[in-house]
Amino acid sequence: MNKIAFISGATSGIGRATAELLAANGINLIICGRRGERLEELQQSLQEKVKVLTLVFDVRERRVVEEAIQNLPEEWKNIDYLINNAGNAHGLSPIQNGSVDDWENMIDGNVKGLLYVSKAIIPGMVAQRGGHIINIGSIAGKEVYPNGNVYCASKHAVDALTEGMRLDLNPFNIKVTGVHPGLVETEFSLVRFKGDAEKASKVYQGFQPLTATDIAEIIWFILSRPPHVVVGDIVILPTAQASATVVNRRS
Repeated sequence: MNKIAFISGATSGIGRATAELLAANGINLIICGRRGERLEELQQSLQEKVKVLTLVFDVRERRVVEEAIQNLPEEWKNIDYLINNAGNAHGLSPIQNGSVDDWENMIDGNVKGLLYVSKAIIPGMVAQRGGHIINIGSIAGKEVYPNGNVYCASKHAVDALTEGMRLDLNPFNIKVTGVHPGLVETEFSLVRFKGDAEKASKVYQGFQPLTATDIAEIIWFILSRPPHVVVGDIVILPTAQASATVVNRRS
């Protein structure tokens, strides 16, 4: 019987690439996101390989998340893998100039949204005494960089929650992994700079960044380890990146 993976933020970037790779390896998918048309297109492209269920919601909307997961069809309730990928970065301002709306969007999406989805799915894993949760963090969850303040704080929270989950869920044979990418070329910077494509493109100039597929391959490696092995925490950087702020743009 095929295992089931639940992937939030599956409409683009790491989430979409992960869905494609898991489908190629025979994993049935519950793919979630805010953009229904993108989910439908992804479902169409993958359903010849595996079963695919789409859920359209914003992880920041607690009641909607709870209702969607509580009302999953019976054959989809036993979730084996949870990939908490949904998240965002808004703005790049020093703390004194930051937008409170941006702060709330990041905290609600990166922290509270992760908790809402996890809270709805973890009881099923506890009941079946097994499962694997992967929380997608960031190098920003390991280091704070100038003007990153609230985004970094939200990703530090993801790192702490990952460790807390691993401790609390250990008695139930549930694996928990934190995956912390460095610079990955996705829609991330376009969102951060509020649609300014010129600013977003400059983030990745002068070196070869990671791709969403690079991260998806790491995720599949983690999920495909034997039952007695868990990769607890991993930071993935492009070769040109040495830290959150040190990047060789002449590589």
